[in-house]
Amino acid sequence: MLGKILPLLLIVAGIAGGIGSGLYLRPDPPSDDAIAAAPDIPLPAGETMTSFEFPNQFMVPLVVEGRITGTMVLKLALEIPDSQHAAIAANAARLRDALLQVMFDHANSGGFEGTFTDHSKLGVLRRALLEASVKITGPGTVSRVLITDILRTGA
Repeated sequence: MLGKILPLLLIVAGIAGGIGSGLYLRPDPPSDDAIAAAPDIPLPAGETMTSFEFPNQFMVPLVVEGRITGTMVLKLALEIPDSQHAAIAANAARLRDALLQVMFDHANSGGFEGTFTDHSKLGVLRRALLEASVKITGPGTVSRVLITDILRTGA
């Protein structure tokens, strides 16, 4: 009788230990202050900010176990100094490539699962998109990435 109960007790103890460890080792969510913090670009006197909106939507496949289960459709704009509009437009293809790679990485890490519109998840995505934009255009160009439309299709 004990020989039949002991394996069940070990299984239950293993599951409980795994759940407890997972909850204990889970990282703390980023604070709202850290997410909202965006670098402010000092503008020359008389400079105004404008936005550069990408003409086409970004489509990101959602892959689960090697199968496409859905698609994320996003429309992005970059907040930039008015004087940088021509430079950003000239680098639009390179920017689009870098931003797509960030979104692919975000999708592969589960960023578009569950409540993907949560402030902390979108904050992480915006910060990564901003870093990629500044890497392509250089410092002092892009001050913020704006997600103007977002839609998830499929499961």
